[in-house]
Amino acid sequence: MPLYNHLKEYRTRLGVNQQQMGAMAGVSRQTISQIERGDYSPSVTLALKLAKLCNVTVEDLFTYEEDNHETNGQTG
Repeated sequence: MPLYNHLKEYRTRLGVNQQQMGAMAGVSRQTISQIERGDYSPSVTLALKLAKLCNVTVEDLFTYEEDNHETNGQTG
């Protein structure tokens, strides 16, 4: 799933490490690390919580980009 995020950038701006961010969000450091690497897509609840902690919108923190090869059967 092409879900991209800016969590590391916003976490750094807050001046907290992965362990601290995890504690603030109620998840493990490993979960924060996996999200930042793009290996894990958070639940809607966790995405909202992280955005609130970073004082940004979910759309600022996470970006979904559809595969350019999928045209839903449409031709140009």
